[in-house]
Amino acid sequence: MANTIRIKRRAGTGAAGAPSSLKNAELAYNEADDILYYGKGSDGSGDATSIPAIAGAGAYLTLGTTQTVTGNKTFSGTVSVATPSSNAHAATKLYVDTAVSGVTPSGTSNQITVTSGVIALASSVTTPGDLTVTGNLTVNGTTTTVNSTTVSIDDKNIELASTASPSDAGADGAGITVKGTTDKTFNWVDATDAWTSSEHLNLLTGKAFYINGTSVLNSTTLGSNITSSSLTSVGTISTGTWQGTAIGLAYGGTGATTASGARTALELGSIATQNANNVNITGGTIDGISIDGGTF
Repeated sequence: MANTIRIKRRAGTGAAGAPSSLKNAELAYNEADDILYYGKGSDGSGDATSIPAIAGAGAYLTLGTTQTVTGNKTFSGTVSVATPSSNAHAATKLYVDTAVSGVTPSGTSNQITVTSGVIALASSVTTPGDLTVTGNLTVNGTTTTVNSTTVSIDDKNIELASTASPSDAGADGAGITVKGTTDKTFNWVDATDAWTSSEHLNLLTGKAFYINGTSVLNSTTLGSNITSSSLTSVGTISTGTWQGTAIGLAYGGTGATTASGARTALELGSIATQNANNVNITGGTIDGISIDGGTF
């Protein structure tokens, strides 16, 4: 009959955990948690001084089963993750505190903070937590979509149409578009060399339009520096002093700048300067006039 060598064991219906004692170099396998234990060291009487777990699916990573790994793990070499299936991600959380393939990341269980190196990501990546990049972030693509409630940017200046060789023609149409029933735009138009708004500009009470630091128009006043205009019509002018050119006869004026010139333009003659109580008639005739000496 063949000889059989067995080690100490506990059936799967028993309690998990290490044996309470082992002899030095003695082995024991617990089928309840699938861990192989070893009696390490000797107390001088042959009993082990410690019982570490040395093998088994319950103590170490296996190649073909699903496991949950707890505690801190350090990888000194390259970590290779297999390509995920079309509808699955290789991992949902990643925390690394040492260099992996030239990358020096850190963070919490919901963060990846990269301080140096490069991380190559799959074509579609979703992170369940925050993503902090302490260096420069370069996005090479056609469309960048940000789905958030508030976008906060510390930079004081935002550059648009920033190409290798910027030009006015290249910047044509650059600006801001607000999506509504129709697009609301504020764009640079190269043809007019000006910023162009598709909508009204409504200044709040007390605000004005300024040019070179000087107010040119507010809700009630035209700026004092406005000395010329191409106005073709105005409303009722209730006050003010006219200091322009003489107004011609066709427009209700005399076209003259002196009283004498105005009388001449109106063909009033010298009678316009006579005293109403002392009119001198030096010649001519008066038709249809009856002079009554009066009574007393």
